[in-house]
Amino acid sequence: MPRALETISLRSVTVVLTKVESMTHNAMPPEVQQDTPQDGWHRISSRYVWSDLIFNLLWVVVIVAVVAVIVRFSGDEEASNGALIIGGILVAFSILSAFFSFRRMRSIGYQLREDDFLFRRGFMFERIVAVPYGRLQLVDMNRGPIARMLGLATLKFVTASAATGVNLPGLEVAEAEALRDRLVELAETRRSGL
Repeated sequence: MPRALETISLRSVTVVLTKVESMTHNAMPPEVQQDTPQDGWHRISSRYVWSDLIFNLLWVVVIVAVVAVIVRFSGDEEASNGALIIGGILVAFSILSAFFSFRRMRSIGYQLREDDFLFRRGFMFERIVAVPYGRLQLVDMNRGPIARMLGLATLKFVTASAATGVNLPGLEVAEAEALRDRLVELAETRRSGL
């Protein structure tokens, strides 16, 4: 084989291998990709899983209590059987939801880019929202009783568009306060240029 063809063949193989490597990296699920430092996604606290699991457990307790009351005080056997079936289905969905809590937590992330805030969530149906800093009207920090117990907070972003609706749950309180202050600062500087 002539030397020129050998060089071209080696370059072609190198180019193909590079393309295959980049394609396989991009085809990886988001929860694996976000572990790499090059992607820039900030993740929420792993304690958010406990919040989600506690919430699911509370729903199961409420469902079981309602079913128990219906079965106990209903004189009708069909109503009791219907309540048991519906209650069983709801408990099964709650357990399934608890099973996916870990994947849901790993799919939530955010990026602070030059001109906008990028938010991502969802592992089956991924949603990515870009909120320009100049459009931010309010950054609200909420802490429910379970979140307070775990030292977590949720940031809610209000923009001129009602469809944006971004809630960033599971942030540690110090991180949420710092992010809120930074976003308010960026929003003020971007609005002043309009």
